[in-house]
Amino acid sequence: MTDIYHKIGVIGAGAWGTALAQTLAGAGRDVLIWAFEPEVVDDINTRHENKLYLKDCALNPAIKATNNITDLTDRDAVLVVTPAQHMRAGLKDFVTAAPGGLPMVLCSKGIEISSGKFMSEVLEEIMPGAVTAVLSGPSFAADVVKGLPTAVTLACADWNVGAKLIKSVASPTFRPYYSSDVLGAEIGGAVKNVLAIVCGLVLGKGLGRSAHAAIIARGFAEMTRLGTALGCKPETLTGLCGLGDLVLTCSSEQSRNMSFGMALGKGQSFDDYMKDKNVVVEGAATAPALKALSQSKGVEMPICNALANVLSGQEDVNDVIGRLLAREHKTEIMS
Repeated sequence: MTDIYHKIGVIGAGAWGTALAQTLAGAGRDVLIWAFEPEVVDDINTRHENKLYLKDCALNPAIKATNNITDLTDRDAVLVVTPAQHMRAGLKDFVTAAPGGLPMVLCSKGIEISSGKFMSEVLEEIMPGAVTAVLSGPSFAADVVKGLPTAVTLACADWNVGAKLIKSVASPTFRPYYSSDVLGAEIGGAVKNVLAIVCGLVLGKGLGRSAHAAIIARGFAEMTRLGTALGCKPETLTGLCGLGDLVLTCSSEQSRNMSFGMALGKGQSFDDYMKDKNVVVEGAATAPALKALSQSKGVEMPICNALANVLSGQEDVNDVIGRLLAREHKTEIMS
């Protein structure tokens, strides 16, 4: 039996899906990527580029594309890179035709608004026979597609499948580390996107780097409290898919979540920011779902919940900042 998955599918040809396909092809895998847009399929197959989502990047000619998602049902493993809020609908045709026991690697970061469920829970609901894995960590598509050094977490409860996936997706510059904590990896990815918007907002408002650093540190405390309440391993959140991803996403304008936050801090609306952009700001959709989840579990997440209130129009940015600064003084580390 081979120790790798050779035929790998990628569902979603946005920037991140394309970058992952590039990495897989460079590692010698047989890669088939599904794109919704016919023009993206044509670009990848005939010109070996994806100018709609990842401009000025020459793609490996070995990458093949399709807009028929059931073409991917013959793959040994599949990476799911559709936006979190569209994953359930996006996989509808695929799950009815896919074989049982197929390894499905979730690469989107968020919580489904309609159900309050993480992506692994959604997958278990719509495709109960799949083997679930999560790929998460500090990684920008622009870096990965260029072959710049990147380290991520690959979480899977099944060690044998997880180890095989790691060998299948790894390359000299793309280094996955194994974890058995699927939910912990998802919590880190979902929460950091919300916090990145807040970090951008702080800088957009001109509140300074000291405040920015405080949001990262106190935001990490919120992430850890939620993880503890949901039963994940503390070391998961101190690793690449937690603290590592938080630091990257909250510290660079390459992050679409942080960039949106900066625009928000300067008074721009979400609709104005998204005009003429082919991107998804996962944190904006995750914020209300995260607020509902934290409240249902009795977890204190004042920073994340404040952003949800701002995005829903319940509170003004300036009022939120004043309220957070006026909170009761507390001990930093709770025993």
